[in-house]
Amino acid sequence: MESDIRDNPAMSRFEMPLGDTALAVAYYKVEDGRVVLLHTEVPQELSGLGYGSMLALGVFEALRRGGKRVIAKCPFMSSHAAQNPEYAVLLDG
Repeated sequence: MESDIRDNPAMSRFEMPLGDTALAVAYYKVEDGRVVLLHTEVPQELSGLGYGSMLALGVFEALRRGGKRVIAKCPFMSSHAAQNPEYAVLLDG
């Protein structure tokens, strides 16, 4: 699933398609060379099915591959990083 996650810099978000029209998204901003993860959204009708976790894993993997440092202001992303030590090492602040 991680390969389905794409960065959309024009909208400052990572996107994961969920069918024909639905998207799970993780909004971010770039600050001092670090990616600040701000908010994660999964459509209400698809919540609780693991799509948020798939999105988080894909986002962190993309950031790790890109050598980026991360500030996780989004509680969901922060919690996910804490549960996955291989991504927690990317965190600043």
